[in-house]
Amino acid sequence: MKNIAFILLVFILIGCKDSTKNEIIQEKFPALKEGRYNVAFLIMDGTFNTELTAPYDIFQHTIFREGIKQMNVFTVANTDEAITTFEGMQILPDFNYLKDSLPKIDILVVPSAEHHLDSDLDDTAMINFVQRVDKEAQFMTSHCDGAFVLAKAGVLNDKISTTFTRDIDLMRKTFPDLDIRKKVLFVHDGKYITSAGGAKSFEAALYLCEYLYGKEIAKSLAGGLVIDWNLDEVPHLIAKKK
Repeated sequence: MKNIAFILLVFILIGCKDSTKNEIIQEKFPALKEGRYNVAFLIMDGTFNTELTAPYDIFQHTIFREGIKQMNVFTVANTDEAITTFEGMQILPDFNYLKDSLPKIDILVVPSAEHHLDSDLDDTAMINFVQRVDKEAQFMTSHCDGAFVLAKAGVLNDKISTTFTRDIDLMRKTFPDLDIRKKVLFVHDGKYITSAGGAKSFEAALYLCEYLYGKEIAKSLAGGLVIDWNLDEVPHLIAKKK
């Protein structure tokens, strides 16, 4: 009888352990609703707040609009630990792209980070991740020097792009075969949208929403964040289909 009681106790403890493990897994990963665009933000130490939070705000607010394919927004990084942005904000990533099973990413957002002009470009694992996502994503977007990451991954070859105004000449020197434009706040070529970044990251994100949902939804999203939005007033370039 004692043996039977002991065996039952073991099974109960194992069950509790598995239940706790499942609860931890559910708490770790965000709840992604089906039928939405999955929008991943690639973050790391040194990520600049605005290039992350501006498009994040725009895309997250789609869940409050009816009659459209809304967006699941989440962050991905190469760690389970909190990353520290350039301005000192700490953010716990939703997924670790080095080891977690990731959902299919429809839209990748690459905010600028402190070392996108140098050491980050030598991060083979990150560049490989961008290349893998590019194979299935509907849109690949960057803000400010995030364009350097897309360029390093080779996905901007034969595309028109832009970046932070003061880094355009450097990007041209670093990637001499690319067509990089000045005097525009964002460029849309195929499935690639690159922007000058900063507060103008809002404009590039609103443009994508207008492209996907139409002008009225984009204006509604902008109004909810107290942003004046008129695409005609934003210097931009939309590449003609080849």
